[in-house]
Amino acid sequence: MPPDHRRQVRQEHAKPLLSDLQVFLETSLPNIPGRSDLAMAIRYAITQLKKLVVYLSDGRLEIDNKAAERSMKNLAVGKKNWLFAGSDRGGERAATIYP
Repeated sequence: MPPDHRRQVRQEHAKPLLSDLQVFLETSLPNIPGRSDLAMAIRYAITQLKKLVVYLSDGRLEIDNKAAERSMKNLAVGKKNWLFAGSDRGGERAATIYP
């Protein structure tokens, strides 16, 4: 979808959900012991929500980073494979064919 359309859809559908989530987290936090793991997780989520709001206002942004992770996968897989090139010359040949 074009960025403008994505932003509009996010404003209609995701914004109310994020608002509800923020209200839920903020009302739940006082009812939980302050040093508990759950309280720490809720405080972390509240701070991250401030960053997530940018996603609502910019249709160019993706909700996840799967595309970036996929582009790095070849490097991660190749890293182990390059250990077994056999020789320096084999390593040079492998380096020319890998992206």
